[in-house]
Amino acid sequence: MARPVTIVTGGSRGIGAATCVRLAADGHDVVVGYVSDGGAAERTAAAVRAAGARCVTVRVDTSDEAAVERLFDTAADRLGPVTGLVNNAGVTGPLGRLADADAADLRRVVEVNLLGTLLCSRRAARSMAALGGGAIVNVSSAAATLGSPGEFVHYAASKAAVDALTTGLAKELGPDGIRVNAVAPGMIDTEMHAAMGDPGRAGRAAASIPLRRVGAAEEIAAAVAWLMSPDASYTTGAVLRVSGGR
Repeated sequence: MARPVTIVTGGSRGIGAATCVRLAADGHDVVVGYVSDGGAAERTAAAVRAAGARCVTVRVDTSDEAAVERLFDTAADRLGPVTGLVNNAGVTGPLGRLADADAADLRRVVEVNLLGTLLCSRRAARSMAALGGGAIVNVSSAAATLGSPGEFVHYAASKAAVDALTTGLAKELGPDGIRVNAVAPGMIDTEMHAAMGDPGRAGRAAASIPLRRVGAAEEIAAAVAWLMSPDASYTTGAVLRVSGGR
């Protein structure tokens, strides 16, 4: 049988990079989508290839329709028909209250986290329906139900929309043999916190988490990998919370 070909957006760092490597170990050929850090994307690609998989990197802004089409076309041309998609690309904008947020930051969060997920899912639905099946996993967030007051309610709102998309699209695409699920990470130790302007945020949160620690990117990657696998063949429309109990 042909190896599955899976696109991972935001695949150059953090959860995305860990997911690429885990999927490669599980037998997937991988397309690493990245928005700006080509060096990080190539490091992820090297780790994917070391795991025995084929890999290509594609620079893509998932909020750009033409760029999304190019991502999928490149994947098909270089590796073969796309059978899987992990919608991991996301941004938070700076930490702070909504009243103090800049409109440009709000717009970017919605464009990447929601519109980008919609555009990639739309193209995946078209491609996978022609194949008679496939799997989509959206990376949501525990923030979708916690709300994240004082930090980024706009980000939480965008991820709640991703959860709604997961539910609806799973029902819509089920008859085409396409499964759609989501993973909702809690506090994970990645460089995202530094990018938001608070590198110590994850460490301070440990005391408020029932398991008394933050998660690792590899733990989220394991959940994504299960949802992508045949072991989850009867699972669709699920939002799997991986948050240490928070």
